Amino acid sequence: MLHDPNRVYVFDTTLRDGEQVPGCQLTTPEKIEIARELEALGVDIIEAGFPVSSPGDFQSVVEISKAVSSPTVCALTRANKGDIDAAIEALKYAKHPRIHTGIGSSDMHIKHKFNSTREEILERAVEAVKYAKRGVEDIEFYAEDAGRADIHFLAKMVEAVIAAGATVVNIPDTNGYCLPEQYGSKIRFLKENVKNIDKAIISVHCHNDLGLATANSIAGLQNGARQIEGTINGIGERAGNTSIEEVVMILKTHQSIGLHTQIKSQRIFEISRLVSTQMRMPVQPNKAIVGGNAFAHSSGIHQDGFLKMRENYEIIRPEDVGFPSATIVLTARSGRHALKFHLERLGFKLEKEELADAYHRFLTLADGKLDITDDDLRALVVNQEVRG
Repeated sequence: MLHDPNRVYVFDTTLRDGEQVPGCQLTTPEKIEIARELEALGVDIIEAGFPVSSPGDFQSVVEISKAVSSPTVCALTRANKGDIDAAIEALKYAKHPRIHTGIGSSDMHIKHKFNSTREEILERAVEAVKYAKRGVEDIEFYAEDAGRADIHFLAKMVEAVIAAGATVVNIPDTNGYCLPEQYGSKIRFLKENVKNIDKAIISVHCHNDLGLATANSIAGLQNGARQIEGTINGIGERAGNTSIEEVVMILKTHQSIGLHTQIKSQRIFEISRLVSTQMRMPVQPNKAIVGGNAFAHSSGIHQDGFLKMRENYEIIRPEDVGFPSATIVLTARSGRHALKFHLERLGFKLEKEELADAYHRFLTLADGKLDITDDDLRALVVNQEVRG
């Protein structure tokens, strides 16, 4: 089924799962703007919304379907006919439509969410896929709370929905519960024990409740999954979803994994800022890949090593993700090498003793001032020259 067995398909749910963050609802025009940027980024599938949930969500799926041409446009449903009918209708303009339907797979969800039995849930899962298949060819099935599901029942469910016509099977760690080893072995078990698994793509959809979403997604890919679901900046309900930019750059940095995506990584920073602005969700400064400090070096030891050879402290180049540039931040922890770098940037070349004197004065200044400006540096040198 897969033309390239090492290609990972990127399924972006920023506009559906990501938008479930309280206070981050987007208008349809804002969603269209983000969808077009996601297309330019190179994502394979855009989950545009949950059509039955509100008229606004329905309309967003319709308009996004019209606005993009390359990516598959996906609509979420529960395992019932009303939801699926709404999704089919909303996707009528999509060039590559997909319905994402599913139901709980853990005993916790079966008993305490659906008040049902494994047999009934299995029947509903198969019925939903068959019903959706009548309107759309590309059907993705999610086995909700698969992270806590009994592995043999999960395998039975996956086999049944593939037989019913599912083209993608999503194995979500809905509550961010799994450890990477557990999640990876769950994916491997399905890969090795579901007899018709070659007829579908296994997808990973991990939440970040324990900070393990990215690690779990990578473990899933290493064990046979070939679609990754996540959001820009890792936004999403509770502690968020897998950060797409993290998975993309891990695969790019660790080429020994042997997997790749179609993402144009140089566009990552730009779309990160767009999503942050539109959703009014600041990116934490220490966020991997896209945080404001991701390429800032402030420790003297790090600065010295970076200035000697940037690879000493940089495994990703800022330009690889469209980040403006690496910065050497001057603080009281900075060393002489960093001060010399900034003074030379401003046109000052100091002899060894002059630099030592300037550095001594710099440390006194930096102890009492958080932000060292170019004007501060000029004053350091001018005062030294006047005194000399």
